[in-house]
Amino acid sequence: MNSSAKVTISLTGDQALVLFAWLTREDGGAGLPVEHPAEQNVLSVIEAQLEKCLAEPLQPDYLDKVAAARSRIVAGKD
Repeated sequence: MNSSAKVTISLTGDQALVLFAWLTREDGGAGLPVEHPAEQNVLSVIEAQLEKCLAEPLQPDYLDKVAAARSRIVAGKD
């Protein structure tokens, strides 16, 4: 793969929301265990891209939406 080639991944809305919640939670704490600074950089890029496409983080019931998304994912209904 060319190092500048774009890669597209596909997530359901629930998956994107849960991933975003996890990334923001881990970013605000002690941080994720990374072996190289580039790994943290990539995670920050993913978090920023998710933030651009998700409306839920700005809504007052954000935590409820995350909880519901987690439940649907675990139940296989996402």
